Amino acid sequence: MSKYPMFFKARVESLSGIQTPWDSKAMSVDAGLQMAIPAEFEGPGGGFSPEDLYVMALQNCFVATFKVFAEKSRLAYESLRVESELTVDRDEAGRPWMARCVFAVYLEGCVQIENAKRVLARTSENCMILNSVKTEKVFEFHVS
Repeated sequence: MSKYPMFFKARVESLSGIQTPWDSKAMSVDAGLQMAIPAEFEGPGGGFSPEDLYVMALQNCFVATFKVFAEKSRLAYESLRVESELTVDRDEAGRPWMARCVFAVYLEGCVQIENAKRVLARTSENCMILNSVKTEKVFEFHVS
């Protein structure tokens, strides 16, 4: 059983300038990620953006939660793929925000179709990071 509270640490250091990439590192992993402001925000691109990490955090939490639920449900499958599209827009006050994320979820090599659909739905409702954000979440489940 997991013990709460849990703590996860990260570190970022950056030189000045909008065109300057920087490194971001989770303290639990040896390697870091090169970050950059995306071209959509007048940056150089070529590195992970906060928007990339946001959508990746959402979909990777879904995958991790699904893997736990599938194992506990004894759900056999060959592969799981999640393709996501994040929409960045402005709210009513004109502030930019992560408005919507569509998740196309492909579960392949699964014989227990109805059980798989239940586990996918349960995952979408119980993923910790998905439940921690205001972004609208839309799921499209494809089971074969």
